[in-house]
Amino acid sequence: MERVITEIIRLAKSCDCGNHHNGIPIETILVGNYVLREAAVYLERKAFKKAVIIADEHTFRVAGADLTKYLSATKVRYSTCLLKPDKNNDVVADEKSLVQALLDTSQDTDVIIAVGSGTIHDIARFTSSKMKIPFISVPTAPSVDGFTSMGAPLIVRGIKQTFQMMAPIAVFADLHVLRNAPKEMIAAGFGDMLAKYTSLTDWKFGNLTVGEPYCPLVAKITREALDICVEKADKIADADEEGIRILIEALIKSGLAMLLFGQSHPASGGEHHLSHYWEMEFLRQNRPQVLHGAKVGVAVSLLADVYERDFIQLISEFTKLEDSIKTTEDESIVKNIKENIQEIRVLYGAIPKASQLSELIEQVGGETMPGQLGIDDDLVVRSLSEAHQLRDRFTALKFLNEVVKVSHQVKVRN
Repeated sequence: MERVITEIIRLAKSCDCGNHHNGIPIETILVGNYVLREAAVYLERKAFKKAVIIADEHTFRVAGADLTKYLSATKVRYSTCLLKPDKNNDVVADEKSLVQALLDTSQDTDVIIAVGSGTIHDIARFTSSKMKIPFISVPTAPSVDGFTSMGAPLIVRGIKQTFQMMAPIAVFADLHVLRNAPKEMIAAGFGDMLAKYTSLTDWKFGNLTVGEPYCPLVAKITREALDICVEKADKIADADEEGIRILIEALIKSGLAMLLFGQSHPASGGEHHLSHYWEMEFLRQNRPQVLHGAKVGVAVSLLADVYERDFIQLISEFTKLEDSIKTTEDESIVKNIKENIQEIRVLYGAIPKASQLSELIEQVGGETMPGQLGIDDDLVVRSLSEAHQLRDRFTALKFLNEVVKVSHQVKVRN
């Protein structure tokens, strides 16, 4: 993976997209069997004096305990922050968890180690940024693509918001640990990668219609990570060493693309907005949380269906578009769609059908219908009408709601 970082940096230097590309502060990424010992060696080589391990009871058991044994053989002192779950036994990246992590990180701490999956990394990333000390990533499941990014999706006063914080300085992805992750977490990681079908398309649409910043290089890096996962879906479904290596490296690569661009556009479009909306509703109802990637995997199929049924048909009927114009801004958007109609048709036409996406997710053992996650018809319809408001991005979902105001009629299969 070090070669991947070097190649991305080289390509970024010659990129002429016009955007400022962030540097990549990650010094090393190791993916292999039993690399936790290497993590301890790395900390000692960097001359860190005091580390805090942020984990929960489960992730500490599967990886943190071994890490502490290796650290005990070095000069690096360490303490542990075991995040407390809520009443549903979920660890949530909310104010309570953030404060606990900050309080458990003493002033003499000079490095944080995130041992866990997405939520624990978000909490560690926030703590790292606020304490102004680096953090190291130790994934315990190949479940999300945020390990190497700067973005930290946090729940603040019940609202899901993404804050740009810090990327890790190193990643140690132990295949022995990752292969033993629950099957639903592996499926969640695959779902997070499939989401790139709609996120990449929404990203380019926002660029063509309202001039949102875009980078072909970052899009290419993300697309290549997506393609290898789809190509090797059978290997990922087997959850053997090859399949898990393919998945975790794709997730890491997607995270590097976000890091390079400085925002989550390449990996987070309308499908992520739906997922965030559902998560917030579950929090409001004090219901147990559903894995992020599981929600995203369902949302990408749902959105593919909406885009095929409503969006592609609508942009081909300009009289309807022109009738919907209410403001000068809308007029400009419709004008830009008209000028780029062929490219937009090709972009959205290339998204696989919902049935194809569901088959892929089902192949790796993931859920395919909102009802299977406890998301009912009413919540789906409300999210299709309101979720676009969670982010200031011009997706096709936002276009359907704010420019042409399509009424979403969805029947959720349970």
